[in-house]
Amino acid sequence: MSTLGIPAEYAATRGLAPQPEAAQLVSIGTTPDGRDIQLSPDAAKAWARMRDAASKSGIAIVVLSGFRSVVRQTALIEAKLSTGQAIEEILRTVAAPGYSEHHSGRAIDIAVPDQPTLTQAFAETAAFKWLTLNAQAFGFRMSYPKENPDGMTYEP
Repeated sequence: MSTLGIPAEYAATRGLAPQPEAAQLVSIGTTPDGRDIQLSPDAAKAWARMRDAASKSGIAIVVLSGFRSVVRQTALIEAKLSTGQAIEEILRTVAAPGYSEHHSGRAIDIAVPDQPTLTQAFAETAAFKWLTLNAQAFGFRMSYPKENPDGMTYEP
């Protein structure tokens, strides 16, 4: 087990591959709380094209997060542990440090402006329906669909 209590067999059990940290990043804006959001250059261009195409279809989407370092991933898990959450519960919603797609600079969390974020209710929005039909054309896919083999909670 790691210092966070992550079982040694975590990655093998879930079939997860290590995700190296992006070597080059560009800013794509800030989060609602003012943190810089960064992506790899190719992902940033793809995001801009997808956001603009959605807008032309009358769909407003925003990015909530992008690149996340191993250090930041560790801090997120430590914060959850400090509230009394069990590591098993945490690892259903947050990948272990070193295994998050956010490390690559190619993963984003998307929301609709002025709506609750990071909830399964997003699946009921016009934005989600648009993304389901169009995101793949821009190189994006849903990482954790319903009943995914990675043991992660569904993240529409």
